[in-house]
Amino acid sequence: MNHTIQSDQELVAKLQTGQKSAFEEIYKKYWRKLYNIAFHQTGKKEEAEELVQDLFVGIWQRRETAQIKHLDLYLTLSIKNKIYDFIKSQISYRKYQEYIILKEVDLHFETDSIVNYLELTAAVEKVLSLLPEKSAQAFRMSRFEDFPVKKIAEEMALSEKAVEYHITKSLRFIKENLKTYYSAN
Repeated sequence: MNHTIQSDQELVAKLQTGQKSAFEEIYKKYWRKLYNIAFHQTGKKEEAEELVQDLFVGIWQRRETAQIKHLDLYLTLSIKNKIYDFIKSQISYRKYQEYIILKEVDLHFETDSIVNYLELTAAVEKVLSLLPEKSAQAFRMSRFEDFPVKKIAEEMALSEKAVEYHITKSLRFIKENLKTYYSAN
């Protein structure tokens, strides 16, 4: 049968009764138009072909229940809906991929930060163990416990100037001895 002879209404009526020839006629008549719409929207040959194929598979599967009054309009709207759903799923998939990648980066960054922090803490403690006891204690109270100089002086029974001296001495010593740590990281 030639598609120019049969009207769309006749093709739909025959399709609904399960006539494969009517389906093939509809396919031949509208495939190129639907493909062009899909290709224009997706920009990819394979995706456009797959969308049109899915549309025709759906039409065949719903041939007995589909309410098709204007075949051309029905097919055009159907392909546009398929394209819309496809693009929406692609956006969701990309967002999901970005989320996974960002979580991996974040997890890697957090792990690196924790490892670096632990390594730095161990290096500082090692250097502090090389200092005289009063200097190390003054430094710990100042930097780790946030004690003011006056409070440290009272606790250690030292003058404020002596505490400042111990802290300054500790900072210089730590800085000098952690150069190897910074050059390794």
